[in-house]
Amino acid sequence: MKLPNGPKTPSLVQTFQWINSPMTYMEDCAERYGDIFTLQLTEPVVMVSNPQALQQMLTSDTKEFSAPGDPLFESFVGKNSVITVSGEVHRRQRQLLMPPFHGERMRSYAQVISKVTEEVISQWQIGQNFDVHSAMQVITMRVIMQAVFGLYDSPHAQELEKLLTLMLNRGGSSPLRALMLYFPVLQKDLGPLTPWGIFLRRRSRVYQLLHAEIQARREQADSSRTDVLSLLIAARDEAGQPMTDAELSDELMTLLTAGHETTATALTWVLYWIHKFPQVREKLLQELDTIGDRSGSDTSSNTILKLPYLNAVCNESLRIYPVGMLTFPRVVQQPLTLCGYDLEPGTRVLGSIYLTHQREDLYPQSKQFKPERFLEKQFSPYEFLPFGGGAKRCIGDAFAQFEMKLVLATILSNLELALVDNFDVKPKRRGLVTGPNRPIQMVVKNRRQVVSPTPEAVSG
Repeated sequence: MKLPNGPKTPSLVQTFQWINSPMTYMEDCAERYGDIFTLQLTEPVVMVSNPQALQQMLTSDTKEFSAPGDPLFESFVGKNSVITVSGEVHRRQRQLLMPPFHGERMRSYAQVISKVTEEVISQWQIGQNFDVHSAMQVITMRVIMQAVFGLYDSPHAQELEKLLTLMLNRGGSSPLRALMLYFPVLQKDLGPLTPWGIFLRRRSRVYQLLHAEIQARREQADSSRTDVLSLLIAARDEAGQPMTDAELSDELMTLLTAGHETTATALTWVLYWIHKFPQVREKLLQELDTIGDRSGSDTSSNTILKLPYLNAVCNESLRIYPVGMLTFPRVVQQPLTLCGYDLEPGTRVLGSIYLTHQREDLYPQSKQFKPERFLEKQFSPYEFLPFGGGAKRCIGDAFAQFEMKLVLATILSNLELALVDNFDVKPKRRGLVTGPNRPIQMVVKNRRQVVSPTPEAVSG
């Protein structure tokens, strides 16, 4: 079988390039080899960025392609996570997890999101610099703790928040951790002071806390609770079976890590872009101020969700530097042709979200931040796919966008912020996702005297 062309350097060299600077490496390969190329990493991987090829791949799950679990995430979220399981087990887990994050269930968390955001930003002082990513992590962690567990400022919540922050900040984003994820042979516990040993002990304590909370919630059996854990405990699959404790623990870990860190990073980027370009900020404030002038009965989370320019700003931020740079892997099930290449069963294929979002034929002047492009054109799910697609599309995509918009509306309606410096910020690898290549510092210039979307109003 002849795979698509790709770099001829040794596999180990390619893997190190991929770990060190994935976005640059993908762009170099795309410039040289086009819409489809092969990387020789720990195994050969075919990478595509052509929307038609992505559509073929993502709409052919279980037919031409299988969607296996991704073992790279297993050390973080376990073997029972919706990310790491496949086939019927994945379909079952997904069906059980979806309801709390869509429709009215999701919108019931509007008051939580606004309340948490207002509490955090009330502590920011005028003239005081703050690290945007750290601040957004505080907000998204508290939101997810409240939404998932109904816990806020409890001893368990505080310990979980501290442990997860340490795991993600001090381990999950380092090049060494990425190296360990790609080479399982390096995942050795050499003691409590070694990187992997520290990670394992923190993870073990997190799971202890999760198991304790699951047991306590099972014993309470309170049908009036609406937090995600209570809903998942009550959920039943088509055979009438509930999730096991092991499944619940891994799914909670998935929500607490993936659902918190990715949204914090996305918010960091969008606040950077809004304040990088004053005209974007002014246009967005004008749109938000039209909400503030309305009565509370009309000001609802639905209204904020549908604001066209706010939506365009969020989408453009997710486009230009997507937090997830790749789709989850697919494996060819039967002989097929993709971008003119004949692929045999067993071939591993990845969709490059990053490269697709950088295509000049889709996004002219793709390196420029231009929210208007999302007002002028409707992009297909295979041209704009910040949350992946197909059977493995992120289950929290609607919640993440909902949270982003409410957090931004609350911050911008209450505070006048500015970047400490106007130097460009670029993306870099943070574990298995991407983030800013340096801390983004902002300063509170003033408090805005407008009628802001209050928690009561936003909850509509």
